[in-house]
Amino acid sequence: MEINFNSPCHVYFIGIGGISMSGLASILLSRGYKVSGSDRTKSELTKDLEASGAKIYYGQEESHITEDVDFIVYTAAIREGNPEYDFMMSSDIPHMTRAEFLGQLMKLYNVPIAVSGTHGKTTTTSMISEILLGNDCDPTLSNGGIIQSIGSNIRVGGPEYFLFEACEYTNSFLSFFPKISVILNIEEDHLDFFKDIDDIRNSFAKFAALLPSDGLLVINGEIEGVERILGAINCPYVTYGSTDKYDYYPSDITYDEMGHPSFICHVKKTGESFSVKLGVTGMHNVLNSLASIAVAFHLGLDIQKTTSALTACSGSKRRFEIRGSFDGVTVVDDYAHHPTEIEATLKAARNYPHNDLWVVFQPHTYTRTKAFLKDFVKALALADHVVVAKTYEAREKDIYGVNSVTLYDELKKIGVDCYYFSTFEEIEKFLHKNCVNGDLLITMGAGDVVNIADSLTS
Repeated sequence: MEINFNSPCHVYFIGIGGISMSGLASILLSRGYKVSGSDRTKSELTKDLEASGAKIYYGQEESHITEDVDFIVYTAAIREGNPEYDFMMSSDIPHMTRAEFLGQLMKLYNVPIAVSGTHGKTTTTSMISEILLGNDCDPTLSNGGIIQSIGSNIRVGGPEYFLFEACEYTNSFLSFFPKISVILNIEEDHLDFFKDIDDIRNSFAKFAALLPSDGLLVINGEIEGVERILGAINCPYVTYGSTDKYDYYPSDITYDEMGHPSFICHVKKTGESFSVKLGVTGMHNVLNSLASIAVAFHLGLDIQKTTSALTACSGSKRRFEIRGSFDGVTVVDDYAHHPTEIEATLKAARNYPHNDLWVVFQPHTYTRTKAFLKDFVKALALADHVVVAKTYEAREKDIYGVNSVTLYDELKKIGVDCYYFSTFEEIEKFLHKNCVNGDLLITMGAGDVVNIADSLTS
């Protein structure tokens, strides 16, 4: 189905409350479309959509899809057995996945910019968002998290720039049509879909190959097997990395009292060097900022406005987000749910003022926990104390023989001060009793573990 965006109609979203789906629904509302949809529970995102005129149902039933619906958009998480999905598949109503719809939407813009990678997509998208806004580019933005400066994951702007996250899960990013693509890193993840790391690299190579001959690939030159990606493209590329082997690289990295890095950015092609101070923590964000700067240089944006935007950028929600404190304990929440992300966050925390470092970790899916069990143990061991919460099941059931208790047992085996509780209430009581003034507590995971941080600081 080819959508005529100049002829608004009635679109139904199955899973409208998702961070990406809600953004797409907002864009359609701004273009005069009638929007309806469903989700499991009410949220701030669905409330905002309702305030903008969307009709949203809570719970999913066939009857919600009314006769005047012209086409349906659904997420990859919606599958056979869902009443609305089953009705959609048996009906004559045109339908497409979220990724297919996003791919068609980006054709409306002159410069679609896709940010991909196993880690760091949301933060890097936030950085580039702030750069575009700081340079008065009037971008349309679709992020996987809330951009702090605008208080939303979505912004509807002009027809020139459309910046969005490009997720590899289920190969959804192969439905896109970017003019500029960023590849931050390539590691094993989503092994409930991909066979192995070679399968993942193959998908990223196909994604890079989508770029037109007048496009640009911005890629982390330190990615293992990067030559495979570069061999797939028919357009210019630039690399970034931690040494002077790459087109964009840092030197003289220091950290302030809150763990925010400052460094000198070097641009090999022009010979330019300039100072950068970030508003987010960690060496991993130094690299993310280099990718963002490379995009800004390609677009010819003002470097002073670009560096100022990076300083002002405090990231997005749930990325080393300070939520408050209790009894003198600083509480941070972080979305990290892969071992590499956990390690990066805990290393960044070393530069943040604290006595003992506590982590409440909620594993996200059983398949991920099983696939990376040893790596989770190694990464979490960087904390002084670890509390393991019950696994956030998402789309899975506990049938894989590995769960939160397994992770707890493995951490105990290597001498980590570790605890397991099956309920958030038990965890909160334990933390009130054992955390002391000056400690740093990080709630960590892609599920609802953030509720612990909110409860402790309320």
